[in-house]
Amino acid sequence: MLRNVKAVLFDLDGTLVDSMWMWKDIDMEYLGRYGISLPKELQEYIEGMSFSEVSAYFKETFGIKESLEEIKSQWVSMAKYKYSHQVPLKPGARRFLNHLKSQGVSMGIATSNSRELLDAVLESLEIARYFDCCMTSCEAGAGKPAPDIYLQVARILKTDPKDCLVFEDTPAGILAGSRAGIPVCAMADDHSAHRRDEIFKLADYYAETFDQVLEGTYRKLRPDRAE
Repeated sequence: MLRNVKAVLFDLDGTLVDSMWMWKDIDMEYLGRYGISLPKELQEYIEGMSFSEVSAYFKETFGIKESLEEIKSQWVSMAKYKYSHQVPLKPGARRFLNHLKSQGVSMGIATSNSRELLDAVLESLEIARYFDCCMTSCEAGAGKPAPDIYLQVARILKTDPKDCLVFEDTPAGILAGSRAGIPVCAMADDHSAHRRDEIFKLADYYAETFDQVLEGTYRKLRPDRAE
């Protein structure tokens, strides 16, 4: 999987860090302030949207009177402590980052999260030094599954998409990487476990942990891909 790869691009939530567990509770608490019950399919519907796109969706769908900036500010306030103190790296991630660094492979982050929460977790986990580019979908101008963010991060890293590798955990993110012309390794996450069949159809590789990537024990999903 890593042969001839010049740049590795990571999604953040559910891929590089274990953080998806908090968002359902945050959405439930936020909507509860307005007497609104959490719709069953909300998480899947907003999957991959940028922070700005999600706030616009909430405002229109649930009739929230606050401005988009006020909505986003409230979410950041609700989540920032957790990102700073309770969100860990996924298993094997630090070892994998160290390996890529030692091999001279460029690294970037392409996240649908906000810049404030991205910066909070980078600082808390002390991993900012690994990355040559960190971009949010708001900054890229489009959420996933649009390929914009991956194309822009690859461009900043001065690497052809075909020489990159993407790590993602959701169908929307996998599609974003694939539409950018980049092979994608899907990473296991409890939040997206119920969509594993869909993920297997979309991704090129699948791994439970980053240790499996290093050990070569990941699952190859496309027989036409070279090892």
